[in-house]
Amino acid sequence: MKVIVDADACPVKDIIIEEAVHVSVPVTLVSSLSHYSTQDLPEHVKAVYVEAGPDAADFKIVQLAKVDDIIVTQDYGLASLLLPKGCTVIHHKGFEYNDENIDHLLETRYMGSMIRKGGGRTKGPKPFSKEDRSAFSTLFRQKIGLDKKK
Repeated sequence: MKVIVDADACPVKDIIIEEAVHVSVPVTLVSSLSHYSTQDLPEHVKAVYVEAGPDAADFKIVQLAKVDDIIVTQDYGLASLLLPKGCTVIHHKGFEYNDENIDHLLETRYMGSMIRKGGGRTKGPKPFSKEDRSAFSTLFRQKIGLDKKK
């Protein structure tokens, strides 16, 4: 098992890095070159950079992902590609993508896109909150085996 993070806009990278070290789980941060950083990373963390083109990071993540890996992304489309591979896919707001919710999430995204394409307006996502951060931390710790599901 490894953790792969769709890292360009991920607000929980710090939690992932801090918690994964406790169970010796390697972490791969996948980002576009436009987010290149010279920041030193812990030994268990690797940064992979891809061209800044549309979906380049998504394609790289799909290529790297294997059965039983944990992927962190807010991208519903990417999640839908990873579920059939046997990956655990979680959102930074603390929920897990699964066969029961992915179709609804994709449909909601599509409907919003159609409304905006037609000149309408839709609400954006709610701001990332302390509660979201806590929910993610709890779920992530369960998935990597630090906490038992209650």
